[in-house]
Amino acid sequence: MAKLNYHHLQYFHAIATHGSIAQAAKVMHITPQTLSAQLNLLEEQLGYSLFERKGKRLVLNDMGRISFRYTQEIFSLGDELLHSLKNHSTDFSFRFSIGVTDVIAKVFSFNLLKSIYDIDNSIKLVCKETSLDVLLGELAMNKLDAVLSDTPLPTGSPLKAYSHLIGKCGLSFFADKKLAQSLTGDFPMSLDGMPFFTAGEGSNQHLNVLSWFNELDISPKVIGEFDDSVLTKYFGQAGYGIFCAPTMIENHVVEQFDVEIIGRTNDIIEHYYLISPERKVKHPGVQHLLTEGKKLFKKPMS
Repeated sequence: MAKLNYHHLQYFHAIATHGSIAQAAKVMHITPQTLSAQLNLLEEQLGYSLFERKGKRLVLNDMGRISFRYTQEIFSLGDELLHSLKNHSTDFSFRFSIGVTDVIAKVFSFNLLKSIYDIDNSIKLVCKETSLDVLLGELAMNKLDAVLSDTPLPTGSPLKAYSHLIGKCGLSFFADKKLAQSLTGDFPMSLDGMPFFTAGEGSNQHLNVLSWFNELDISPKVIGEFDDSVLTKYFGQAGYGIFCAPTMIENHVVEQFDVEIIGRTNDIIEHYYLISPERKVKHPGVQHLLTEGKKLFKKPMS
């Protein structure tokens, strides 16, 4: 395939942004016929049409949306290049893109990711939060430098990537002060029959906690399942029930949500990984996060 023409991408971007060839041509000060011909050349080179017509508007189809996302990234890099040259800088603006699975506690993500600016405070940090499956797809397409996850790369995954353990810790259980006072004496048996909030169904924490309850032969009453761990804490703070969180962030949870610790267990261990394409990590950003991440498990996080 011949190399892409930057001007063709500009024309395509203009049409996608303005929704019609006529309007885009007006903005770019060229004739609609010329713009239409340039779009045709791009579509012929790619082997796909990029738009579908809806009334008087041109709307991106599936291939068009993929192309538009890449075009935006290409233009963003071009802008960074111009900015760097304009300021006579010899340092190229370093962009670090990381995916974070949506079950990771926000306070842990923040304390880990903020350390990236220790390398260079001009770094552009791009963080995407969603499910592991989606993030691994982005990693496979080189859109991410690494993925922060509570599970390693799934066994049998076709993706050429490697799981690097950052650290591990147990779980702590919390409730508002009034409820906690009646539960601390006989933990964990005191949880039996009590209202309880779990992490979202399918998450490691959800499965491990329910399995642990089963082993103990206790049956807390699950009254809520939340993918968003912060929302779980708000419900717990309001007195609706008990919730759990990684022990390494228990100080933060107590201080921020004014709750009390009922008890702790190391029967359930939470693991944290950085998944990257390199077996032996050479990427400076990933190397730095691995080093700083291990430190977070050596002292309480507030």
